[in-house]
Amino acid sequence: MGAMAFSARVLVPAVLAVLILLGGGYALYHEYTVASIAQSNLASTTAAEDALQATLARTTQDRNSLQDALTAEQNKNQTFEKQISQISGTVGQLDQLSKTDPQLLAKYSKVYFLNENYTPASIADIDSKYLYEPTRTVQTLAPIQGHLYAMLDAARASGVDMLVASGYRSFGTQAALKSEYKVTYGAGTANSFSADQGYSEHQLGTAFDLTTTKVGGTFTGFEKTSTYTWLEANAYQYGFILSYPKGNSYYEYEPWHWRYVGIDLATKLHVEGQNFYDLD
Repeated sequence: MGAMAFSARVLVPAVLAVLILLGGGYALYHEYTVASIAQSNLASTTAAEDALQATLARTTQDRNSLQDALTAEQNKNQTFEKQISQISGTVGQLDQLSKTDPQLLAKYSKVYFLNENYTPASIADIDSKYLYEPTRTVQTLAPIQGHLYAMLDAARASGVDMLVASGYRSFGTQAALKSEYKVTYGAGTANSFSADQGYSEHQLGTAFDLTTTKVGGTFTGFEKTSTYTWLEANAYQYGFILSYPKGNSYYEYEPWHWRYVGIDLATKLHVEGQNFYDLD
């Protein structure tokens, strides 16, 4: 009986000690497990934040790139709209003039007469840099000045030498010029290539004699130059036509004499292979 009591006194504390140790170990294990889970969750959260930051950075970069592209396109559109507005203004002026001044799209030759009192609505000087003789005053109908310059600039950009030898001529100027030609070449020859006053397209301010330094400012051999070749292929895009081509029944072939009739009509004639004076 005494032995059993002794064993109980020894065993109980031992069991208690084991239980305490086990309890403490479990607590430590629990704390370790919780800490591990928290650390794992923290690592996952950090990785997610890093991925989110990277995505945000890429999105910001893409947004900035798109904004730059949009700004560039808006700038181009504004420039384009400004150019269109300028061209539309010019075309609008010519369209208005042609409606109030039907002479602008009429025919003039040996059989079509322009009144001696006719004067274009508005005349402007051609910039001297486009003239064969820069010291002279050569004029054009003001609303088509931009189209003339555009054609001359385009030719230069293509390496083609093109200059204006003459433009608008009044009734009186044409009369004086024709008299001079008659003295120089004789009446018969002069009549074959030069219009009498009142029968010349030059009085409209929309016709021009073009030349090149390659022929010394004259018209001899002009049809064999690269300038004439360029005009044949491109002049219609700027509204110009060759008034008196080969085989016409009005004047001798004049490869240097070009007249503005508008881009639409010039394009139609070019595409269909027709001549202005053959139209009704």
